[in-house]
Amino acid sequence: MNRRTVTILGATGSVGQSTLDLIERSADRFEVLGLTAHQDVDGLAAAARRVNARKAVIADEALLVPLREALAGTGIEAAAGEQAVVEAAGSGADWTMAAIVGTAGLRPVMTALRGGRTVALANKEALVSAGEIMTDAAKESGACLLPVDSEHNAVFQCFDADQPKTVRRVTLTASGGPFRTRTLNEMRAVTPEQAVAHPNWSMGAKISVDSATLMNKGLELIEAFHLFPLEADAFEVVVHPQSVIHSLVEYVDGSVLAQLGAPDMRIPIAHALAWPDRMETPCQRLDLVSIARLDFEAPDLERFPALGLAKAALGEGGARPAILNAANEVAVASFLDKRVGFLDIAAIGGKTLESFDPPAPSALDEVLEIDREARRIAQDIARNFQI
Repeated sequence: MNRRTVTILGATGSVGQSTLDLIERSADRFEVLGLTAHQDVDGLAAAARRVNARKAVIADEALLVPLREALAGTGIEAAAGEQAVVEAAGSGADWTMAAIVGTAGLRPVMTALRGGRTVALANKEALVSAGEIMTDAAKESGACLLPVDSEHNAVFQCFDADQPKTVRRVTLTASGGPFRTRTLNEMRAVTPEQAVAHPNWSMGAKISVDSATLMNKGLELIEAFHLFPLEADAFEVVVHPQSVIHSLVEYVDGSVLAQLGAPDMRIPIAHALAWPDRMETPCQRLDLVSIARLDFEAPDLERFPALGLAKAALGEGGARPAILNAANEVAVASFLDKRVGFLDIAAIGGKTLESFDPPAPSALDEVLEIDREARRIAQDIARNFQI
Protein backbone atom coordinates (compact mmCIF):
# COMPACT_ATOMS: atom_id res chain seq x y z
CA MET A 1 0.00 0.00 0.00
CA ASN A 2 1.31 3.48 -0.87
CA ARG A 3 1.95 5.89 2.01
CA ARG A 4 -1.44 7.35 2.90
CA THR A 5 -2.24 10.75 4.44
CA VAL A 6 -4.67 10.56 7.35
CA THR A 7 -6.82 12.90 9.45
CA ILE A 8 -8.54 11.66 12.62
CA LEU A 9 -11.60 13.59 13.79
CA GLY A 10 -12.15 12.62 17.42
CA ALA A 11 -8.63 11.36 18.09
CA THR A 12 -8.93 11.01 21.88
CA GLY A 13 -12.09 8.88 21.94
CA SER A 14 -12.07 5.09 21.95
CA VAL A 15 -12.26 4.79 18.14
CA GLY A 16 -9.66 7.51 17.65
CA GLN A 17 -7.27 5.85 20.07
CA SER A 18 -7.70 2.49 18.37
CA THR A 19 -6.99 4.13 15.01
CA LEU A 20 -3.86 5.78 16.39
CA ASP A 21 -2.68 2.46 17.80
CA LEU A 22 -2.85 0.88 14.35
CA ILE A 23 -1.15 3.84 12.69
CA GLU A 24 1.69 3.81 15.21
CA ARG A 25 2.25 0.12 14.56
CA SER A 26 2.60 0.82 10.81
CA ALA A 27 4.08 4.31 10.92
CA ASP A 28 5.88 3.92 7.60
CA ARG A 29 2.53 3.53 5.80
CA PHE A 30 0.79 6.67 7.11
CA GLU A 31 1.35 10.39 7.42
CA VAL A 32 -0.97 12.18 9.86
CA LEU A 33 -2.15 15.56 8.62
CA GLY A 34 -4.47 16.42 11.48
CA LEU A 35 -5.93 15.28 14.79
CA THR A 36 -8.92 16.82 16.56
CA ALA A 37 -10.44 16.49 20.03
CA HIS A 38 -13.19 18.18 22.00
CA GLN A 39 -11.52 19.17 25.30
CA ASP A 40 -8.78 16.63 26.06
CA VAL A 41 -5.74 18.84 25.54
CA ASP A 42 -3.26 16.45 27.15
CA GLY A 43 -4.50 13.44 25.19
CA LEU A 44 -4.54 15.37 21.92
CA ALA A 45 -1.07 16.83 22.40
CA ALA A 46 0.40 13.46 23.40
CA ALA A 47 -1.13 11.77 20.35
CA ALA A 48 0.06 14.53 18.01
CA ARG A 49 3.58 14.19 19.36
CA ARG A 50 3.61 10.41 18.99
CA VAL A 51 2.54 10.43 15.34
CA ASN A 52 4.18 13.74 14.46
CA ALA A 53 0.92 15.20 13.18
CA ARG A 54 1.10 18.37 11.15
CA LYS A 55 -1.81 19.95 13.03
CA ALA A 56 -3.77 19.45 16.25
CA VAL A 57 -7.19 21.06 16.76
CA ILE A 58 -9.14 21.41 20.00
CA ALA A 59 -12.84 22.19 19.55
CA ASP A 60 -13.08 24.29 22.73
CA GLU A 61 -11.64 27.70 21.78
CA ALA A 62 -10.80 28.46 25.42
CA LEU A 63 -8.20 25.67 25.36
CA LEU A 64 -6.04 27.02 22.52
CA VAL A 65 -3.34 28.44 24.81
CA PRO A 66 -2.93 25.21 26.83
CA LEU A 67 -2.72 23.25 23.55
CA ARG A 68 -0.05 25.57 22.19
CA GLU A 69 1.91 25.22 25.41
CA ALA A 70 1.62 21.42 25.27
CA LEU A 71 2.97 21.42 21.70
CA ALA A 72 5.69 24.03 22.22
CA GLY A 73 8.90 23.17 20.37
CA THR A 74 7.36 20.38 18.29
CA GLY A 75 6.56 22.32 15.13
CA ILE A 76 3.02 20.97 15.25
CA GLU A 77 0.44 23.65 14.44
CA ALA A 78 -2.25 24.22 17.07
CA ALA A 79 -5.75 25.53 16.35
CA ALA A 80 -9.06 25.75 18.19
CA GLY A 81 -12.78 26.17 17.59
CA GLU A 82 -15.54 24.38 15.71
CA GLN A 83 -14.58 26.02 12.42
CA ALA A 84 -10.99 24.84 12.86
CA VAL A 85 -12.29 21.28 13.26
CA VAL A 86 -14.26 21.66 10.03
CA GLU A 87 -11.12 22.97 8.28
CA ALA A 88 -9.16 19.96 9.53
CA ALA A 89 -11.83 17.73 8.01
CA GLY A 90 -11.24 19.48 4.70
CA SER A 91 -7.45 19.17 4.84
CA GLY A 92 -7.39 16.93 1.76
CA ALA A 93 -6.28 13.77 3.54
CA ASP A 94 -6.47 10.56 1.54
CA TRP A 95 -8.33 8.94 4.46
CA THR A 96 -10.36 10.61 7.20
CA MET A 97 -11.62 8.90 10.33
CA ALA A 98 -14.93 10.50 11.35
CA ALA A 99 -15.21 9.60 15.04
CA ILE A 100 -16.62 12.76 16.64
CA VAL A 101 -19.51 11.77 18.90
CA GLY A 102 -22.85 13.51 18.43
CA THR A 103 -24.12 16.13 16.05
CA ALA A 104 -20.91 18.10 16.55
CA GLY A 105 -19.54 15.71 13.93
CA LEU A 106 -22.07 16.50 11.20
CA ARG A 107 -20.39 19.52 9.60
CA PRO A 108 -16.90 17.95 9.70
CA VAL A 109 -18.24 14.73 8.13
CA MET A 110 -20.00 16.69 5.39
CA THR A 111 -16.82 18.66 4.70
CA ALA A 112 -14.75 15.47 4.47
CA LEU A 113 -17.28 13.89 2.10
CA ARG A 114 -17.30 16.94 -0.14
CA GLY A 115 -13.54 16.56 -0.43
CA GLY A 116 -14.09 13.47 -2.53
CA ARG A 117 -11.59 11.19 -0.74
CA THR A 118 -12.13 8.24 1.59
CA VAL A 119 -14.13 8.77 4.79
CA ALA A 120 -14.20 6.04 7.42
CA LEU A 121 -17.43 6.62 9.32
CA ALA A 122 -17.72 5.92 13.04
CA ASN A 123 -20.03 8.87 13.72
CA LYS A 124 -23.54 7.38 13.88
CA GLU A 125 -25.31 10.72 13.81
CA ALA A 126 -24.14 11.51 10.28
CA LEU A 127 -26.32 8.82 8.70
CA VAL A 128 -28.99 8.55 11.39
CA SER A 129 -29.82 12.26 11.34
CA ALA A 130 -28.82 13.20 7.80
CA GLY A 131 -28.51 9.94 5.89
CA GLU A 132 -29.74 10.94 2.44
CA ILE A 133 -28.04 14.33 2.63
CA MET A 134 -24.72 12.69 3.48
CA THR A 135 -24.92 9.93 0.90
CA ASP A 136 -25.92 12.41 -1.80
CA ALA A 137 -22.84 14.50 -0.93
CA ALA A 138 -20.64 11.41 -1.25
CA LYS A 139 -22.14 10.54 -4.64
CA GLU A 140 -21.71 14.09 -5.91
CA SER A 141 -18.03 14.32 -4.92
CA GLY A 142 -17.12 10.70 -5.62
CA ALA A 143 -16.09 10.15 -2.01
CA CYS A 144 -15.70 6.59 -0.76
CA LEU A 145 -17.71 6.05 2.42
CA LEU A 146 -16.38 3.13 4.49
CA PRO A 147 -18.29 1.92 7.57
CA VAL A 148 -16.25 1.39 10.72
CA ASP A 149 -18.91 0.17 13.16
CA SER A 150 -18.19 -3.53 13.56
CA GLU A 151 -21.64 -4.51 12.31
CA HIS A 152 -21.65 -2.33 9.20
CA ASN A 153 -18.07 -3.16 8.40
CA ALA A 154 -19.02 -6.84 8.62
CA VAL A 155 -21.88 -6.29 6.17
CA PHE A 156 -19.54 -4.35 3.87
CA GLN A 157 -17.17 -7.32 3.78
CA CYS A 158 -19.98 -9.77 2.91
CA PHE A 159 -22.23 -7.64 0.68
CA ASP A 160 -21.98 -7.98 -3.11
CA ALA A 161 -22.13 -4.30 -4.04
CA ASP A 162 -22.08 -5.15 -7.75
CA GLN A 163 -25.20 -7.30 -7.47
CA PRO A 164 -27.31 -5.86 -4.64
CA LYS A 165 -30.48 -7.44 -6.04
CA THR A 166 -29.07 -10.86 -5.15
CA VAL A 167 -29.18 -9.94 -1.43
CA ARG A 168 -32.36 -10.91 0.40
CA ARG A 169 -31.65 -9.86 3.97
CA VAL A 170 -29.03 -8.29 6.24
CA THR A 171 -28.86 -9.32 9.89
CA LEU A 172 -27.06 -7.15 12.44
CA THR A 173 -26.08 -8.93 15.63
CA ALA A 174 -26.41 -7.44 19.11
CA SER A 175 -24.69 -8.65 22.24
CA GLY A 176 -27.83 -7.84 24.21
CA GLY A 177 -25.82 -5.70 26.60
CA PRO A 178 -25.36 -6.24 30.34
CA PHE A 179 -29.10 -6.51 31.09
CA ARG A 180 -30.09 -9.06 28.46
CA THR A 181 -31.56 -11.46 31.03
CA ARG A 182 -32.95 -8.94 33.53
CA THR A 183 -36.64 -8.28 34.04
CA LEU A 184 -38.24 -4.87 33.61
CA ASN A 185 -38.50 -4.49 37.38
CA GLU A 186 -34.83 -5.30 37.80
CA MET A 187 -33.88 -2.75 35.15
CA ARG A 188 -35.70 0.03 37.00
CA ALA A 189 -32.89 0.07 39.55
CA VAL A 190 -30.00 -0.03 37.06
CA THR A 191 -27.24 2.53 37.76
CA PRO A 192 -25.04 4.34 35.24
CA GLU A 193 -22.04 2.42 36.56
CA GLN A 194 -23.76 -0.87 35.73
CA ALA A 195 -24.93 0.34 32.33
CA VAL A 196 -21.48 1.36 31.09
CA ALA A 197 -19.98 -2.03 32.02
CA HIS A 198 -20.41 -3.73 28.64
CA PRO A 199 -19.81 -7.52 28.77
CA ASN A 200 -17.80 -7.72 25.53
CA TRP A 201 -16.74 -4.37 24.10
CA SER A 202 -14.65 -1.48 25.43
CA MET A 203 -16.55 1.68 24.47
CA GLY A 204 -17.36 5.19 25.66
CA ALA A 205 -20.09 5.79 28.24
CA LYS A 206 -22.78 7.02 25.84
CA ILE A 207 -22.36 4.15 23.37
CA SER A 208 -22.26 1.65 26.23
CA VAL A 209 -25.60 2.93 27.55
CA ASP A 210 -27.04 2.77 24.03
CA SER A 211 -25.91 -0.83 23.84
CA ALA A 212 -27.59 -1.56 27.18
CA THR A 213 -30.93 -0.14 25.95
CA LEU A 214 -30.49 -1.63 22.43
CA MET A 215 -30.88 1.88 21.03
CA ASN A 216 -27.41 1.41 19.59
CA LYS A 217 -28.72 -1.43 17.45
CA GLY A 218 -31.73 0.60 16.40
CA LEU A 219 -29.53 3.46 15.25
CA GLU A 220 -27.38 0.92 13.40
CA LEU A 221 -30.46 -0.32 11.51
CA ILE A 222 -31.01 3.25 10.28
CA GLU A 223 -27.33 3.56 9.31
CA ALA A 224 -27.41 0.25 7.46
CA PHE A 225 -30.40 1.39 5.41
CA HIS A 226 -28.38 4.37 4.13
CA LEU A 227 -25.22 2.36 3.53
CA PHE A 228 -26.64 -0.60 1.62
CA PRO A 229 -29.23 -0.41 -1.21
CA LEU A 230 -32.04 -2.50 0.26
CA GLU A 231 -35.56 -1.76 1.47
CA ALA A 232 -35.97 -0.93 5.17
CA ASP A 233 -37.67 -4.24 5.96
CA ALA A 234 -34.66 -6.19 4.64
CA PHE A 235 -32.67 -5.29 7.78
CA GLU A 236 -33.12 -7.14 11.06
CA VAL A 237 -31.48 -7.59 14.47
CA VAL A 238 -30.63 -10.84 16.24
CA VAL A 239 -29.21 -11.03 19.75
CA HIS A 240 -25.91 -12.94 19.80
CA PRO A 241 -24.34 -12.75 23.30
CA GLN A 242 -20.86 -13.96 22.31
CA SER A 243 -20.28 -11.05 19.85
CA VAL A 244 -18.31 -13.34 17.54
CA ILE A 245 -20.50 -13.02 14.43
CA HIS A 246 -20.81 -9.30 13.71
CA SER A 247 -23.32 -9.41 10.85
CA LEU A 248 -24.75 -11.75 8.25
CA VAL A 249 -25.81 -11.26 4.64
CA GLU A 250 -28.36 -13.67 3.17
CA TYR A 251 -28.61 -14.11 -0.60
CA VAL A 252 -31.61 -15.10 -2.71
CA ASP A 253 -30.21 -18.61 -3.25
CA GLY A 254 -30.21 -19.29 0.51
CA SER A 255 -26.49 -18.73 1.03
CA VAL A 256 -25.57 -16.74 4.14
CA LEU A 257 -22.21 -15.02 4.48
CA ALA A 258 -21.02 -13.91 7.92
CA GLN A 259 -18.02 -11.97 9.20
CA LEU A 260 -16.52 -13.27 12.44
CA GLY A 261 -13.82 -11.89 14.69
CA ALA A 262 -12.83 -11.03 18.24
CA PRO A 263 -14.76 -8.10 19.76
CA ASP A 264 -11.99 -5.57 19.12
CA MET A 265 -12.69 -2.34 17.23
CA ARG A 266 -9.20 -2.39 15.76
CA ILE A 267 -10.32 -5.16 13.38
CA PRO A 268 -12.97 -3.14 11.48
CA ILE A 269 -10.84 0.00 11.74
CA ALA A 270 -7.87 -1.83 10.21
CA HIS A 271 -10.08 -3.09 7.40
CA ALA A 272 -11.14 0.47 6.58
CA LEU A 273 -7.67 1.92 7.13
CA ALA A 274 -6.00 -0.47 4.66
CA TRP A 275 -8.91 -0.96 2.24
CA PRO A 276 -8.85 -2.29 -0.45
CA ASP A 277 -5.80 -4.05 1.03
CA ARG A 278 -5.40 -5.73 4.43
CA MET A 279 -3.03 -4.97 7.29
CA GLU A 280 -1.72 -6.83 10.33
CA THR A 281 -3.29 -6.14 13.71
CA PRO A 282 -2.34 -7.22 17.24
CA CYS A 283 -5.90 -8.40 17.88
CA GLN A 284 -6.72 -11.70 19.51
CA ARG A 285 -7.25 -14.48 16.98
CA LEU A 286 -10.58 -16.24 16.92
CA ASP A 287 -10.56 -19.68 18.56
CA LEU A 288 -13.90 -21.33 17.85
CA VAL A 289 -12.99 -24.44 19.83
CA SER A 290 -12.49 -22.44 23.01
CA ILE A 291 -15.65 -20.43 22.36
CA ALA A 292 -17.45 -23.77 21.87
CA ARG A 293 -20.93 -22.36 21.22
CA LEU A 294 -22.72 -19.51 19.47
CA ASP A 295 -26.17 -18.53 20.75
CA PHE A 296 -28.91 -16.47 19.11
CA GLU A 297 -32.27 -15.10 20.22
CA ALA A 298 -34.83 -12.57 19.08
CA PRO A 299 -34.69 -9.14 20.76
CA ASP A 300 -37.40 -8.50 23.35
CA LEU A 301 -39.06 -5.23 22.34
CA GLU A 302 -41.09 -5.08 25.56
CA ARG A 303 -38.00 -4.99 27.76
CA PHE A 304 -35.98 -3.00 25.19
CA PRO A 305 -38.48 -0.60 23.56
CA ALA A 306 -35.71 1.65 22.20
CA LEU A 307 -35.13 -0.80 19.35
CA GLY A 308 -38.83 -0.64 18.44
CA LEU A 309 -38.72 3.17 18.43
CA ALA A 310 -35.78 3.13 16.02
CA LYS A 311 -37.46 0.60 13.71
CA ALA A 312 -40.57 2.79 13.59
CA ALA A 313 -38.49 5.92 12.93
CA LEU A 314 -36.74 4.15 10.05
CA GLY A 315 -40.06 3.11 8.55
CA GLU A 316 -41.55 6.61 8.89
CA GLY A 317 -38.44 8.34 7.56
CA GLY A 318 -38.25 12.11 7.19
CA ALA A 319 -37.11 13.87 10.35
CA ARG A 320 -38.06 10.99 12.66
CA PRO A 321 -34.59 9.42 12.96
CA ALA A 322 -32.99 12.82 13.69
CA ILE A 323 -35.57 13.55 16.39
CA LEU A 324 -35.07 10.16 18.02
CA ASN A 325 -31.30 10.50 17.93
CA ALA A 326 -31.40 13.95 19.57
CA ALA A 327 -33.89 12.88 22.23
CA ASN A 328 -31.84 9.79 23.02
CA GLU A 329 -28.67 11.84 23.51
CA VAL A 330 -30.50 14.09 25.97
CA ALA A 331 -32.02 11.11 27.78
CA VAL A 332 -28.71 9.22 28.04
CA ALA A 333 -26.93 12.33 29.36
CA SER A 334 -29.68 12.76 31.96
CA PHE A 335 -29.33 9.11 32.97
CA LEU A 336 -25.54 9.34 33.29
CA ASP A 337 -26.05 12.42 35.49
CA LYS A 338 -28.45 10.33 37.61
CA ARG A 339 -31.39 12.66 36.89
CA VAL A 340 -33.60 10.00 35.22
CA GLY A 341 -33.87 6.24 35.46
CA PHE A 342 -32.66 3.64 33.00
CA LEU A 343 -36.14 2.81 31.68
CA ASP A 344 -36.86 6.52 31.26
CA ILE A 345 -34.36 6.75 28.39
CA ALA A 346 -36.64 5.10 25.83
CA ALA A 347 -39.72 6.77 27.32
CA ILE A 348 -38.20 10.23 26.78
CA GLY A 349 -37.40 9.32 23.18
CA GLY A 350 -40.94 8.12 22.56
CA LYS A 351 -42.58 11.20 24.08
CA THR A 352 -40.31 13.51 22.09
CA LEU A 353 -41.39 11.78 18.88
CA GLU A 354 -45.02 12.26 19.90
CA SER A 355 -44.45 15.98 20.55
CA PHE A 356 -42.51 17.00 17.45
CA ASP A 357 -43.12 16.16 13.80
CA PRO A 358 -41.51 18.68 11.41
CA PRO A 359 -41.16 18.25 7.63
CA ALA A 360 -38.29 16.15 6.29
CA PRO A 361 -35.03 18.13 6.11
CA SER A 362 -33.44 18.79 2.73
CA ALA A 363 -30.19 20.42 3.90
CA LEU A 364 -27.74 20.04 6.76
CA ASP A 365 -28.78 23.33 8.38
CA GLU A 366 -32.35 22.04 8.57
CA VAL A 367 -31.13 18.82 10.21
CA LEU A 368 -29.24 20.83 12.82
CA GLU A 369 -32.29 23.01 13.52
CA ILE A 370 -34.45 19.90 13.97
CA ASP A 371 -31.81 18.49 16.28
CA ARG A 372 -31.75 21.66 18.42
CA GLU A 373 -35.54 21.78 18.76
CA ALA A 374 -35.78 18.06 19.53
CA ARG A 375 -33.18 18.46 22.26
CA ARG A 376 -35.07 21.36 23.79
CA ILE A 377 -38.30 19.34 23.83
CA ALA A 378 -36.53 16.26 25.22
CA GLN A 379 -34.95 18.30 28.00
CA ASP A 380 -38.37 19.62 29.02
CA ILE A 381 -39.76 16.08 28.98
CA ALA A 382 -36.80 14.72 30.95
CA ARG A 383 -37.53 17.13 33.80
CA ASN A 384 -40.81 15.32 34.39
CA PHE A 385 -38.92 12.02 34.80
CA GLN A 386 -36.38 13.25 37.34
CA ILE A 387 -35.69 10.84 40.17
